[in-house]
Amino acid sequence: MSIHWNLPARIPVLLDGDPGHDDAMAWMLAKASPALDIRGITSVCGNQTIEKTTYNALRVMTLLGIHAPMAKGRPGPLVAEPMAAPSVHGESGLDGPALPEPDREPLSCSAAELMAKVLAESKEPVYLVPTGPLTNVASLLLSHPELKEKIGGISLMGGGISHGNWTPAAEFNILVDPEAADIVFRSGVPITMAGLDVTEKALIFPEDFERVRSVGNPVALIVAEWLAFFYRFHREKGYAGAPVHDAVAVAALVAPELFTVEEMHVDIEVAGDYTRGATVGDRYHITAAAPNARVITGVDRDGFADLLVAAVKTYGEGQA
Repeated sequence: MSIHWNLPARIPVLLDGDPGHDDAMAWMLAKASPALDIRGITSVCGNQTIEKTTYNALRVMTLLGIHAPMAKGRPGPLVAEPMAAPSVHGESGLDGPALPEPDREPLSCSAAELMAKVLAESKEPVYLVPTGPLTNVASLLLSHPELKEKIGGISLMGGGISHGNWTPAAEFNILVDPEAADIVFRSGVPITMAGLDVTEKALIFPEDFERVRSVGNPVALIVAEWLAFFYRFHREKGYAGAPVHDAVAVAALVAPELFTVEEMHVDIEVAGDYTRGATVGDRYHITAAAPNARVITGVDRDGFADLLVAAVKTYGEGQA
């Protein structure tokens, strides 16, 4: 079975994340792209508590001028206890440069209800771009199965066919809520998976930070600081640059020519003592299971860096 994406000229999207430096940069790219129509934003418990990720989401929206409805996600995963990643993103979940205070409050409805409303009201399929744990997307699928056909596809950051990053087997976003990921991958909705197999190749080098900084507008200056902050953690791990994981999920929609993709069946391990949260990909088609995901495995790194630099330029002129 081939998984096809019938993308319209301007793609309606729902952004769902747990900002997070790389979530913030993904949303920067999404707002900059004329190919995307942001219909809503939802926060999820992941890199930090839902209170912190919601606050961060609102601050990022204010910085970028995203005027879409926003709703707060569940306080934790479907069944597991919440996790957080302060060692990567800091105690706030988005440490680093000062950001503007939010210019709005989240809606009173839940994240899943906002997603459902956007889907129900849309005349064309809407694409989901989750860059955190898949809790909200699974909640949507469980509470509104009748709207599944309105989802054009899911372009997600999560998992890793070859390895994990929070455990040897599991990537953080999937490990936080494997039960939710299992629901999403079993849903039948077309999935593009930007996992560690590609995102750890999507490195932004220090010389790229300076290219961003030299653009000079307020967003560019903050993005350069986000990159520098994110790199400090990864440099200690031996990375040559900052892997801007979440931006790959957006770039896969707006610049698919930058990526190589393999279709395969992916299962989520929800029970293993050593492998809970693993994304088990049938890369060599050993089983008879039909592919349920387009797994991104390669990236034109230079083209990806150029895309991010071009995106910050859309936020106005600045002084180098």
